[in-house]
Amino acid sequence: MSTILVTGGTGNLGGPVVTRLRAAGHDVRVLSRRAKDYPVDLRDGSGLDAAMAGVEVVVHCASTPRGGDDVAAGHLIEAARRAGTVTNIVYISIVGVDVVPFGYYTVKYQVERMLEASGLGVTILRTTQFHDLVAMLMDALVKVPAVPVPLPKGVRVQPVSVEEVADRMAELAVPAPAGRVTDMGGPEIHTLVELGRAYLAAAGSRRRVFALPLAGKAYAAFRRGGNLAPSHASGKGTFAQFLAARAAKAPAAGG
Repeated sequence: MSTILVTGGTGNLGGPVVTRLRAAGHDVRVLSRRAKDYPVDLRDGSGLDAAMAGVEVVVHCASTPRGGDDVAAGHLIEAARRAGTVTNIVYISIVGVDVVPFGYYTVKYQVERMLEASGLGVTILRTTQFHDLVAMLMDALVKVPAVPVPLPKGVRVQPVSVEEVADRMAELAVPAPAGRVTDMGGPEIHTLVELGRAYLAAAGSRRRVFALPLAGKAYAAFRRGGNLAPSHASGKGTFAQFLAARAAKAPAAGG
């Protein structure tokens, strides 16, 4: 059994990863600014040395689209070097970070390169978008009092189950690093418009979806499918199954 540190361990992906690692008998340290045992702020690195002491594996799930992932990764790398016991940093990335010039993707790719250049053992898993991300997008858009709901025209996604990604991350959280591993994608590819319609239907909403043309290099890269991994559709759970499970947990919203 290993001593494993998980950043973002209370998040959408990190939480299930922590559950799996603890079930397997590992000593898991969950990083959080408000944690009782290991209070850590990745923005300035405070508390990292104490949390990293004796750690063999780091699972880096913490991330924010607001920026600063590169700074946080820098603090994590330096703390791992100082600890001298870390043999593997497992990082979750996104399919297309190297070809889609979208701000959040660009920073994720920068973190990949920082890890690879760190001299530490590294494992990098790129996945397609989570089912939850598509649902979060729709959750936000349906709050806007506009009919129909606007979604980017011609953009396809290949959503994957966060639970399945957590399974894979837990498998990779071993002392031996594996480098850049095979990408992981969901079982189906659909346009955002198609998924938006499915979301509204599952919610019992009568609102329609409007395919909105956009501009820019990032949009063009998404339309070319830079965010897809059709040859690595290893995920099993479909978006329809995700919606059904989501509906079973909460009352459907009308529209």
